[in-house]
Amino acid sequence: MKALVLISGGIDSTTCLALAVKEYGHENVIGLSIFYGQRHDKEIEAANAVCEYYQVEHITLDLSTMFQFSDCTLLSHSDGEIPEESYAEQLEKTDGKPVSTYVPFRNGLFLSSASAIALSKGCSKIYYGAHADDAAGNAYPDCSEAFNQAMNTAIYEGSGKQLQIEAPFINKNKAGVVALGLSLNVPYHLTWSCYEGHDKACGKCGTCIDRKRAFIENGTTDPIEYES
Repeated sequence: MKALVLISGGIDSTTCLALAVKEYGHENVIGLSIFYGQRHDKEIEAANAVCEYYQVEHITLDLSTMFQFSDCTLLSHSDGEIPEESYAEQLEKTDGKPVSTYVPFRNGLFLSSASAIALSKGCSKIYYGAHADDAAGNAYPDCSEAFNQAMNTAIYEGSGKQLQIEAPFINKNKAGVVALGLSLNVPYHLTWSCYEGHDKACGKCGTCIDRKRAFIENGTTDPIEYES
């Protein structure tokens, strides 16, 4: 059996890659990184470093034109500022809508694209790193368990029952993902989560805040450097 892993270069997808390599062996795992018009390419660089570390094939795909009409603050053409506060603080201002860093239906597009590649490469599984913290409060609705189940059904049926999604962290929080990754000796020093593209992670955006907290809750220090 072979598996394709959506790898962004962050903590969750890198831990997914480690799980897939453990399960199938590095020769049967493919990493897929997608450029979607984000402000920087540091996460793609991190994904490449992680794939080299695990000695897996690494494919990149450009879907940036799909998001050219979006004003999501993660995108390079957006004039919006990336919020420097936790997701919980951001959600207090959204009236139940996703946060400003939600890229419209990104995981749906990523999983659909991954399915076409996975089938062409003889894979039977697609791994992606959605976790409960991202889905909480509807911050990122395409990380929810309901979304995952719906996409899994669609991809399974649409592939002639050849392909399924694995979302191993769908009911875990970020600290739980890190705990598992630490037990697998995941090279977190190679990863990048920050929404900004500076030399060091900003330490202030929602994903930096979540990441730092996850390591603290595991009684250890994040191996990357932060500006603050």
